[in-house]
Amino acid sequence: MSAAVLQLRHAYKTFTAGGSHGRRVTALDDVSLAVGEGEIVALVGQSGSGKSTLGRVVVRLERLDRGESLFEGVEYSRMAERPMRRLRRRMHLVLQDPYQSLHPAMRIGAAVAEPLEIARAGDARSPRVAEALEEVGLTPAANYLRRFPHELSGGERQRVVLARALVGRPRLVVADEPTSMVDATLRASIVKLIRDLRDSHGIAFLVITHDLDMAGAVAEQVAVMQRGRLVECGRTAEVFTSPTHDYTKALLRAAAEVGRLTTCP
Repeated sequence: MSAAVLQLRHAYKTFTAGGSHGRRVTALDDVSLAVGEGEIVALVGQSGSGKSTLGRVVVRLERLDRGESLFEGVEYSRMAERPMRRLRRRMHLVLQDPYQSLHPAMRIGAAVAEPLEIARAGDARSPRVAEALEEVGLTPAANYLRRFPHELSGGERQRVVLARALVGRPRLVVADEPTSMVDATLRASIVKLIRDLRDSHGIAFLVITHDLDMAGAVAEQVAVMQRGRLVECGRTAEVFTSPTHDYTKALLRAAAEVGRLTTCP
């Protein structure tokens, strides 16, 4: 693997279910994971396995109880908020639902420009906004800048949120279920787009998904989560053809039975 952009070391995260006196639920249980420069890693598992919690921990929307998180070699899990804001400019979280990710009253140009405005690096008039839109296939960009989210298709909205992730030139993008809201044809185009963005900009991606077929199409490395633990990790082709953990075998068997496992790098 190339130099690690992201490293999690022995990460633990728990929540209290049912109020302050409820039971403790372990979302991350001694998880160690690395994402190399320009690498695409898929994090797979059933709902409730801890995938989305891990994604939120990576961008520090949630804080670790124990363990370390390093970005480009710098430990940031306990970093003060001001330097953390600077670090966040180099990572971006793409949420699962593009319908909720985009403010309905905000024009597309302004939505894509938000990371630039937060970083005080530009606004909706910046040429980087149009460049980002065109890089995700929304061409010509001038046709989209003044439109509102409700005027776009689901696939176009998904591309807009990827453009917003791209505009600040991050080193890492965490994409939480980036194809769950689109059909099979659009899913293939989003997979190709993610790989093209990696190839053209060297961006590392952590793709969180329950869709093994999508994971096989997009990622060189796959990590499998079950009940907060990382139970298997390795090259996607090897894990998908020769899994070692019973849980991975069960996931692959279930995907094959419903016809949702057809691709692998």
